Amino acid sequence: MFSFCADPSALSDARWFACYLTTGKIANFYLSFGTVLLLLAITAPAALAFGFAGATAARSRIAPLRWLGQSYTAIVRGVPDIAFFLFFVIALDQGFEWIRHKIRCPDWSEPIRQGNDFVVCTAAKLPLSTSPQWVHEVYGFFLAVLTFAIVFGAFAANVLYGAMRAVPHAQLETAEAYGMTHRQCFWRILIPQMWVYALPGLSNLWMVLIKATPLLFLLGVEDIVYWARELGGTANPRFTDYPHGDWRMWFFLGLLIFYLGFTRVSELVLQRLMNRLTRGQATSGGERQRKARA
Repeated sequence: MFSFCADPSALSDARWFACYLTTGKIANFYLSFGTVLLLLAITAPAALAFGFAGATAARSRIAPLRWLGQSYTAIVRGVPDIAFFLFFVIALDQGFEWIRHKIRCPDWSEPIRQGNDFVVCTAAKLPLSTSPQWVHEVYGFFLAVLTFAIVFGAFAANVLYGAMRAVPHAQLETAEAYGMTHRQCFWRILIPQMWVYALPGLSNLWMVLIKATPLLFLLGVEDIVYWARELGGTANPRFTDYPHGDWRMWFFLGLLIFYLGFTRVSELVLQRLMNRLTRGQATSGGERQRKARA
């Protein structure tokens, strides 16, 4: 904030905008972009881990494990995303509190389910009412990340499962004929080659994940959509230190430019990664590279 910002009504347009764009409220809007990028940075590998576990379980030789993996992908893929996003946040929160309740309050005699209420002892609450605000925000963000990872992990599992099946089975049989164990064939033959087949599907999933980040707003996290709506509007006096008209169109236009630019950068990076993975491979991408060099 500049020294000349004490009286907004006496400022010229340039100085007014200079003051407006450096307020603490606007700073929260800038920081919310970091929240979205942090969500993507954590969720992408977490969802990939869930997906790899689900795909591995779906092709397991152990029937119960195979059924579990197939059920995970089928259930999550068959229900609208918004329903799971709203369900998992509540279910995970109550599940964590139920576990803490059993550990911290073993002498509790009242039922936890009391009609529509979920009642646990004070020590089992997550987070505690005495915790600072940042703890509440971090906990809400953690639940959101876990929810994103579970939902998108199911889609990743389906992509990875299909990629594993796309690797020529003759290569696995040849490896076994040379004396490699099933585990060695899995890690040394199947996994290194499946990424070429999985990357197109994972690339699309990454784009969908980027487009799904505004759902943070519905999960109670103060993301860029939340701040754009609040700062662009005029209804809430807490966000109008510098009164203005309805600027939501301009704020959301900024979000449009941000998402378009981010997806374009993602496309370029993913294309370079695909070129790297298909180099020398017996795939359509590898064949195109061979013909281009010829």
